[in-house]
Amino acid sequence: MIRRTISLAPISAVVMMTLSAAQAQDVRLPPTLAFTAYDTGTAGFNIAVGVGKTFKDKYSTDVRVLPAGNDVARLAPLRAGRAQISWMGSGIYFAQEGVFEFGVKEWGPQPLQITLSVVECNAGTLGVARDTGVKEIKDLRGKRVGFVVGSPALNQNALGILAYGDLKQKDVKVVEFASYGAMWKGMVNNDVDAAFATTITGPAKELETSPRGIIWPPLPPGDKAAWERVKKVAPFFYPHTATCGAGITPQNPIELSTYPYPIATVYASQAADQVYAMTKAMIDGYDGYKDSAPGIKGLAVKAQTMKWVVPFHAGAVKALKEAGHWTAEDEIHNNNLFKRQQVLAAAWADYIKTPAADDAKHMAGWMEARKAALAKANLPNGFEE
Repeated sequence: MIRRTISLAPISAVVMMTLSAAQAQDVRLPPTLAFTAYDTGTAGFNIAVGVGKTFKDKYSTDVRVLPAGNDVARLAPLRAGRAQISWMGSGIYFAQEGVFEFGVKEWGPQPLQITLSVVECNAGTLGVARDTGVKEIKDLRGKRVGFVVGSPALNQNALGILAYGDLKQKDVKVVEFASYGAMWKGMVNNDVDAAFATTITGPAKELETSPRGIIWPPLPPGDKAAWERVKKVAPFFYPHTATCGAGITPQNPIELSTYPYPIATVYASQAADQVYAMTKAMIDGYDGYKDSAPGIKGLAVKAQTMKWVVPFHAGAVKALKEAGHWTAEDEIHNNNLFKRQQVLAAAWADYIKTPAADDAKHMAGWMEARKAALAKANLPNGFEE
């Protein structure tokens, strides 16, 4: 028995070496890639850098991560083909739907799709300066809430969380900033009282250690009416218990809200083999980056949010199938989301045949045309104005 074990060991080693070589050859990345993400130091930027380093170490691919202060700025290089992945937040949903800043003539509904996304121990919600005395979301009435120009995701996210406390935009004092980073600098500098973020973002840690301090007002899932209000404004949110972030520990968790963030986003038009290679590289390279940034463990294939509001790209689906993480139900859900994107694209193409007199009339007319097209296809509107 001992001789048999010894004699099989070299054969097993050869087989394993051959399999490893074959698997490595499956991933063929180009020499260079470009990602876009939120500003330097944010969770999305740090995760993009962590993945990029593994692409360099494991696949000899140089990755440039381009910081951008809002969703329009993050998507523009992707749409132009100057970037291959944009690490998005809920802005991916608004761009898909062609609403807010993406309802202007230059944009319209965007056929964006997912490779992988992150849901981990963190949450996405309104961070509030502790010195305000705020304890619950409803206490934000009359307080200063940060908005970012050109970022419908951040602004609608903030409104969605405010809805938990039965507050609307008119119930708070909106303070506009040029970028996400500038907004959180405003938190530290006492220019604003509350701002949306993921709990693990670097700027939130900075606020925590500043004289102002930070709190995350809870959003208990037991308040069904409050969560119904959230869903009407921001249907992509769902309840989530955060166990990490600024001022949050596993021993001191908080019932908050979340959605996948960041989301490694691509366009439907990007080649399936390119998207497959990038997705497979993230799946196969997980051990190389899993400890490189807060929250990045949520990129694990088993942690993926499979039935969200934006579809997976065909190249990503191939990689997920190979990883054993794709079901018949996932396929049906994904195909329904493809149908939604097709309906929106057709509605937009038909609508812009007759240009509106001005931007305001264009937006109002498009929102009506969009609503009618979705209703005709028996699809939900997806948000309430």
